[in-house]
Order: sequence, then C-alpha cells, then structure tokens
Amino acid sequence: MVTNSKEDKRKPSEYYIISGDWEKQSKVLLERFPNLTSKDVRFKTGNETDLFQRLVNKLNKNLNEIIYILKANQEA
Repeated sequence: MVTNSKEDKRKPSEYYIISGDWEKQSKVLLERFPNLTSKDVRFKTGNETDLFQRLVNKLNKNLNEIIYILKANQEA
C-alpha cells in the first residue's frame, strides 16, 4: 500500500536539525569514522541536507542510519 503522507515528502533537513556544539560533534565523528575528512563534516546551519548527503556517500549508510549516528553523537 502506498501512502502520500507529509512525512514522505519532507527534506532530510526536516527529519533532524543539528543543534549544540557542532565543532565538538564533528571531532567525535572524525575519531569514530577515520575515513571521514574535515571537509566531509563541514556544516553551515540550515544546510543539513548537504551534510547528510556527504555522510551517506562517505559512510555508505542510509539517511536513517546517518540521523541515528548524529543523534547519538549529539547526546554523548
């Protein structure tokens, strides 16, 4: 069954908004995933979609996995 809910049409940046100290969070990501570079974790407020796409490609994970990683990283 196909649904046309608003959730299905949201941009990735609407699923999760990055908050807190991104500099600290990005350092943790760089330590946890050695294949990431500082360019991969570069982020400007409001451009979550660009960051998500870089992380999806570089870590070979889907968007839900990336958001889970970022949420866990933010809470740590």
